[in-house]
Amino acid sequence: MAYRGALNFLLKGKECVCSPWIPGVLKASHVIGQTGRFNRKHWARITRTLYTAAPLMVAKLLSVDELFAKSSLQGYLKKMETDYSECLKVINIDGTEEQCSEDELRAKRTRVSMLAPLVHSIRELEAKQKEIAETEALLKDEDPALRELAAMERESCVQDIQELSKKIFELLIPEEEADLSDLVLEVTAGVGGQEAMLFTAEVFDMYQGYAQHNGWSFDILEHMTSDIGGLRHASASITGPQTYKKMKFEAGVHRVQRVPKTEKQGRMHTSTMTVAVLPQPTEISFKINPKDLRIDTKRASGAGGQHVNTTDSAVRIVHLPTVMKWEGIPALRAKLYNMKLEEETSKRYNQRKIQIGTKGRSEKIRTYNFAQDRITDHRIGMTIHDIKSFLLGEDLLDQMNSYLEDFSNQETLMELLEEHQQEGS
Repeated sequence: MAYRGALNFLLKGKECVCSPWIPGVLKASHVIGQTGRFNRKHWARITRTLYTAAPLMVAKLLSVDELFAKSSLQGYLKKMETDYSECLKVINIDGTEEQCSEDELRAKRTRVSMLAPLVHSIRELEAKQKEIAETEALLKDEDPALRELAAMERESCVQDIQELSKKIFELLIPEEEADLSDLVLEVTAGVGGQEAMLFTAEVFDMYQGYAQHNGWSFDILEHMTSDIGGLRHASASITGPQTYKKMKFEAGVHRVQRVPKTEKQGRMHTSTMTVAVLPQPTEISFKINPKDLRIDTKRASGAGGQHVNTTDSAVRIVHLPTVMKWEGIPALRAKLYNMKLEEETSKRYNQRKIQIGTKGRSEKIRTYNFAQDRITDHRIGMTIHDIKSFLLGEDLLDQMNSYLEDFSNQETLMELLEEHQQEGS
């Protein structure tokens, strides 16, 4: 920009004093309180996509300012830079092939490739921090024109730092393979009889509206209605960009508190329904490692014959990890694929059990209170008002899931930093 060029020109004729600067950007527009303690027994490294009634570990959503002020984060970023430099140095030295095996070199090249975007962003951020420190000094200059240019430059630097800081945190959060999957959604009425079934129908419609809001396809697979128009159980296949990533936080027990249409005395009832969100991979990753195979051969035995003890009459292939024995690769491949399929199916079944729990009121992840016109997510202690708009499955549901994703990402980062500290101690 023109003012940037002018400021750089003026900087050459001015003596600048550089002082340390701590980033003061990206302040959170909200700080959400949270009650309860994180229950590691429920979370326990399954994956961060399995949300139960246990509240999240973090007490509040920290600003980037607060996160960067943590010495654990600064230490981790320095370690990433050191790892990158050391790996780069090894793969660029002549004669490395003699010192490292091909597998070791391949691993270091992969490490460099993975760390490059993060390290480059860290270095860009450091350069911007130095630049803004120089600009801060010029804000006190006697020349009004220079002060004005410095203020404009500082504003530009702040925006750049905001973007770089956000990019660094995104790069630090490990990507989950399931986030790229489509999903199967299941809703089931829980405690509360007909009222639970009526609420289940409303929630199912909400997700259909959410799919439409995001431009996803929503194909109903099952739809078991009740006598008065509610839903006992329903399922749907949802496909489109980031479907599982944006829907995974909906899994669990949803509680409704309201006066049912069937209630004649005006008493408030509490009912529940459950939501299961199951990733639907397009294919199962499957590969047989030749190192995992042992080939046993048998030779013919008996008296006479020129081919006796010289020809393999039978070949048996042993898959060492499973100790399975088959005659021929195709048969072995089919068996191993079937085992992998069963394993994936079992994972999804277990995931479904964790998500829906026992359907009890105490396992709730979210409460819909019609009398107070509020929706409260108990995992992050967040409350949104306007139930009618929320049940449309549009902006308010999007907002809730965005906050849940922010908390999840921050929690993942905190666990990453904690593991790094434990390794260093």
